[in-house]
Formats: sequence, C-alpha cells, structure tokens
Amino acid sequence: MQDFFEIFSLVTGIAYIVLEIIQNKWMWVLGFFTSIAAIIVFWTQGLFASAGLNVYYFAMSAIGLYMWIRDEKILKNKVSEQEEVQQSSSIHLSKLGWDTIFLSLFLFIVGTAGFYFILWYFDDPQSLLDAAVAVLSAIATWWLARSYKQQWLLWIIADAATMALCIIQGMNWMSILYAAYTISAIYGFYHWHKKGVYVNK
Repeated sequence: MQDFFEIFSLVTGIAYIVLEIIQNKWMWVLGFFTSIAAIIVFWTQGLFASAGLNVYYFAMSAIGLYMWIRDEKILKNKVSEQEEVQQSSSIHLSKLGWDTIFLSLFLFIVGTAGFYFILWYFDDPQSLLDAAVAVLSAIATWWLARSYKQQWLLWIIADAATMALCIIQGMNWMSILYAAYTISAIYGFYHWHKKGVYVNK
C-alpha cells in the first residue's frame, strides 16, 4: 500500500509540476489529490512535518486557485491595453518586495527552530531536515500563490533537500519525484523569467 501511494504521488506530482510551469490553474485542483497521497506516505514514515506540510498544501490549493484566477483576469486586461505585450506572454507575475523577503527569512528561522524541537520530542527520525524542508516549502507555496517568479529558487532548494530526506528514509519512488521536481524547478524559473508579465508595478 505504501508503494501505491508513493507511485500515485509520483504520477500526479509530475503532472502537477508540468501544469505549474505553464501556470495552468488546474494544477491547484490536482494538488488536492497529490497532497492526500503524500500525507499518507510521509505519516507512515514518521515524517510528521512533511505530512503536516501536505495538509497545508491541501488548504493552499484553494487559496492559490482563487488568486491565480484573479491575476489571470488582471493580465487579460493588461494585455488588451498594451499592444507591446505579446499574447504568448501568459505567465502573470507579481513583484517580490524586500518586506516579503525579510518576513519570509524570519519565518523560516523561527519556524524551523520551533518545528525542530516539536519533531525531536515526537522522535521524528530527521527532525532538523524535516522541519527546515517543511517551513521552506510552506514559504515557497505562499510565494507560488502570489506568483513571485523567485518561488522557483526556493523550490530548487526545498525539493533537493526533500529528495535527500526521501533517500535517507528509503522512499525510492518519492526520491524520483523530488528529483524531477528539482530539475523542473530550474526550468520553471527560466520559463517564468522569459514569459512572465508583471500584473503589478
């Protein structure tokens, strides 16, 4: 049964990342199912922060879907008003401010420290790595919902770290998934940088 949910997460997870790269809002719907499978996998392995992170992903799927539909409408209006913006530039972006960067850094440090002690108390086998990955991924998801192209940089780090976590725990299918996520995140940053149009100045 463990293998079934890992393979399910692998298949739906790859579809999710493809939809994320092209910024298709249906990725958020697919995210509901991927999150449920991942919750089961990580909980079974005793990686409670990663399991909890997927509960957060589940909730953020609804928020992200709403925000992307809203920004999609803004982009359509912007494209119709500015002839120099090509229709092919379909990735809607928001500018990342220093206030968000500093807040995110603060939340990462405090969140990782807090989660570490909780996970250590509950005998999580990889307390520090599990905590750091969970917090960084939560921040990256927040940045994704806001359409910051820099979210891909956070995902490169988070996905590579999660791949290492899965390898350590012997979760082979999940290791393949996060290796694919890492490679896709590198391409995703390039694609969003090339095709992105800012909906706010």
